[in-house]
Amino acid sequence: MSRPSSTGPSANKTCLKQQHIPSAAAQASVSVRPNASLATVIPGPGAVSPQHHELTSLFECPVCFDYVLPPILQCQAGHLVCNQCRQKLTCCPTCRGSLTPSIRNLAMEKVASAVLFPCKYSSTGCVLTLHHSEKPEHEEQCEFRPYSCPCPGASCKWQGSLEAVMPHLVHQHKSITTLQGEDIVFLATDISLPGAVDWVMMQSCFGFHFMLVLEKQEKYEGHQQFFAIVLLIGTRKQAQNFAYRLELNGHRRRLTWEATPRSIHEGVASAIMNSDCLVFDAAIAHLFAENGNLGINVTISTCCA
Repeated sequence: MSRPSSTGPSANKTCLKQQHIPSAAAQASVSVRPNASLATVIPGPGAVSPQHHELTSLFECPVCFDYVLPPILQCQAGHLVCNQCRQKLTCCPTCRGSLTPSIRNLAMEKVASAVLFPCKYSSTGCVLTLHHSEKPEHEEQCEFRPYSCPCPGASCKWQGSLEAVMPHLVHQHKSITTLQGEDIVFLATDISLPGAVDWVMMQSCFGFHFMLVLEKQEKYEGHQQFFAIVLLIGTRKQAQNFAYRLELNGHRRRLTWEATPRSIHEGVASAIMNSDCLVFDAAIAHLFAENGNLGINVTISTCCA
């Protein structure tokens, strides 16, 4: 369940003043929030032929201009509209005739099963054509879909290209600290703050930017869990070239997690859902904390492709 972020200017948040901490450690941006089989894609043969384009154009929805895919319903005069738009309409957008009763167009469904449709993100660079049954799942994972703001929570609704992500963070989320170097200390202050809290920092090395996130959740009353992860401001393919290590040290104890960073396309929520991150409870956090602050050593390294 998405929860409002407190990184945006309109969110209800507790913001701690940034302090300058020398050397390779700096304080993380902290935000307090209210409690709260892959499709087989078929590459096109190159340029789409005029005949193929003319055929797929027969499936264009007259409202949203996306493709009308099975199950295909028509109005009484035979005009098509996609199922998403049909739910919002009271009459046919082409002839203004009634959309009820629902009439299946089985002939067009058979044609659709024999046609490869371009990805909806073809205009931003995707060159794949797919069977209609594989199209929705591919588009949820497509590397050319817009990037959302990677800050935890859901208050910032920004979307844009990969190249625009860092300028967005710099101008709209100014409280986030950025450190240079492959080996830094991620300092989360006041880890005993009540409720759900996010700490966020940026790390810049090897010509890329990485987002470091520590998220505290109340899993059930009185039981808190912490989730720490590193995300690459880049594609999933680029993320495979790196590895990261998170390490808690103190009181003759050490807790370490090593993994491949996730792309911001995948986000924090999916990593937490799959426990693909460093997970520890409040008792462990306080074992390594000093004066209520938790320092996490973060090391980014390159690996063979």
